[in-house]
Amino acid sequence: MRNRLKELRARDGLNQTQLAKQAGVSRQTISLIERNNFMPSVLTAIKIARIFNEKVETIFIIEEDEV
Repeated sequence: MRNRLKELRARDGLNQTQLAKQAGVSRQTISLIERNNFMPSVLTAIKIARIFNEKVETIFIIEEDEV
């Protein structure tokens, strides 16, 4: 699964610490998610989507070979 977190953070002028605080997770968690080393819980994914005013599926993209 790939994600657009880094792109969306840049668009909205947020750093990892700011996004983490808003999402209720650690900066390290955001870093791990961005590098595809950690899959967020459904709740965290929804929180992140709301922060960016995006749908979860436009931020977290499941590749064809993963289904």
